[in-house]
Amino acid sequence: MEIKRDIKLFWTLLVHKDWEFYIAASEAGLCYVGSQNKPFSDLHEWAKRRFPGSELVSADDKMQPYVTELTEYLEGERQSFTIPFDFRGTPFQLAVWNALCEIPYGHTWSYSDIAAHIQKPASVRAVGAAIGANPILITVPCHRVIGKNGALTGYRGGLEMKMQLLNLERGSSLVNTK
Repeated sequence: MEIKRDIKLFWTLLVHKDWEFYIAASEAGLCYVGSQNKPFSDLHEWAKRRFPGSELVSADDKMQPYVTELTEYLEGERQSFTIPFDFRGTPFQLAVWNALCEIPYGHTWSYSDIAAHIQKPASVRAVGAAIGANPILITVPCHRVIGKNGALTGYRGGLEMKMQLLNLERGSSLVNTK
């Protein structure tokens, strides 16, 4: 897993209606979307682990394209993202995170579906661990992954945030499954 050192990470606090979370980006793209109503220390600790020696720079203007697309999503006006991502992980994690980006808006897949999609059907637990390590909530939609039996399962942002995102996507209809 590549760990970048001594770079600038730009951040802002996204506040929109009932939503409040920190986001951060490198020069290459969005690299962190925090959990709902969590403190800045979550972002700080994550940056120390993933980008040792990096400088966190408050940059509302530089973060505006990310804020705009995330806000459009939260308004129900955007179903996919065009902003660049800068996610770094093992080859396995990257395969899982890329698979997450293929889950259609308003649909859910199970952990088994993801494992089969990346052609590693016996790797369901490892898929779960990779999903749990996803640093870019919402835009890399790990909230769309549920248990094989249809039950809501863990989410870094908490099950309440996961349910809010699923409800946002499904509106008044049921979430579809693969």
